[in-house]
Amino acid sequence: MTGGPTVHTLKLDSDALHTPTYASRCFSHDVPKYRVPKQGMSADAAYQLVHDELNLDGNPALNLASFVTSWMEPQADRLATETLNKNLIDQDEYPQTEVAHERVVSMIGRLFHAPVGEAPTGTATIGSSEAIMLAMLAHKRSWQRRREAAGEPADRPNMVMGADVHTCWEKFARYFEVEARTIPMEDGRYTISAEQVEPLLDERTIAVAGLLGTTFTGQMDDLASINTLLARIESERGQRIPLHIDAASGGFIAPFSQPDLEWDFRLSQVRSINVSNHKFGLVYPGMGTVVFRDRSDLPEELVFHINYLGGDMPNYSLNFSRPSNSVVLQYFNFLRLGHEGYTDIVTGMLSNAHALASKLSTIEGLELLNDGSSFPIVALRATDPTATDLTLVSHRLREHGWIVPAYTLPPNAEHITVLRMVIKENFSRDMVDMLAHDVHATMRMLHTEPGAHHRGPRVRPHC
Repeated sequence: MTGGPTVHTLKLDSDALHTPTYASRCFSHDVPKYRVPKQGMSADAAYQLVHDELNLDGNPALNLASFVTSWMEPQADRLATETLNKNLIDQDEYPQTEVAHERVVSMIGRLFHAPVGEAPTGTATIGSSEAIMLAMLAHKRSWQRRREAAGEPADRPNMVMGADVHTCWEKFARYFEVEARTIPMEDGRYTISAEQVEPLLDERTIAVAGLLGTTFTGQMDDLASINTLLARIESERGQRIPLHIDAASGGFIAPFSQPDLEWDFRLSQVRSINVSNHKFGLVYPGMGTVVFRDRSDLPEELVFHINYLGGDMPNYSLNFSRPSNSVVLQYFNFLRLGHEGYTDIVTGMLSNAHALASKLSTIEGLELLNDGSSFPIVALRATDPTATDLTLVSHRLREHGWIVPAYTLPPNAEHITVLRMVIKENFSRDMVDMLAHDVHATMRMLHTEPGAHHRGPRVRPHC
């Protein structure tokens, strides 16, 4: 899933300057770094300056920390450039772009088995973070209206989720004032099931979050058992608690690798699903989608009808203006690849992930938490953390160009450090072999080099 922008402290007291290498050819003066320069420069010079600075970034092809798509075909790149200047919100000016938007959301709803007899609805979003907030905001408002209609207090709402959730869930709870009832992890249990969920439910629960592919370990919650629990509660108590599926990572994997796995709208209590198109939907960042089981799950009062750009434009979002190219690129991919194409790509990613896991499982000192068989994610822990510092392993792999995050798990498993690798479409079997070789070499070096076990800073996983 993608996160929001980093909060930066403004450099108001800094007079740092660029002194470009090409000063004698393109520049006649230094360029300030933290204030708008008095004079401009040629487009070529500005391009060269920015281009050279960005050379210090990591190589996206070697970035196994992020789930986000970093490669598309040249035809997609052309479409991205051609549609960059079209505002997705302006449906009156760009009606065919809105048609593509509608088709994409409908295709995703059908992929997730939206029931034909109901009226599913949804929208593209800025990543799964916005999608999750929109879904939970709708469930919160629906819960409030049901409570008010029954003459019951509509304050102090809560939601139930595992500690395996993405940070955006914590953001929703804090930003929209909902109590987050978080189920801690345990050593050996990194997901949740009905057993952990049931004690936390009450009449103020607006929804339960279930994960199809976690950020931390690449596993999935026991969604079937949670659905059965919520169905029983609705039958016995008349209490409706929606199940929202966070399919940011797995929504474009499971339909093509495990089509018979019932995790989506085939489960009766699933009322909404989010997915990150910019992950395994194979489009550039940032795009997500939220789909509701039925139009009634989205209170009409949350939908704004806008006419000052032309015709009536219903809008449900936390943002407004945004580029249309990510939606267009998803439309391109659906047409380009089809169901068979996605199946082939997912099969290849899972095959490479499993091959990497098999190679890494033979390394003394490492233990697999996830072998890449269900999701293209390989996660490892040290068999003896006192002998193997995975944070240092991560730092040493960076010296080879690999970006592989090491991080601690949430409570109550914070004593476990995990090394995680996301295998994407453009990560070949040859790269699998090279990465496995470098992990082997790094582990041998750390176990033979004096003083090699210095502990580095802890980080959160990228997604």
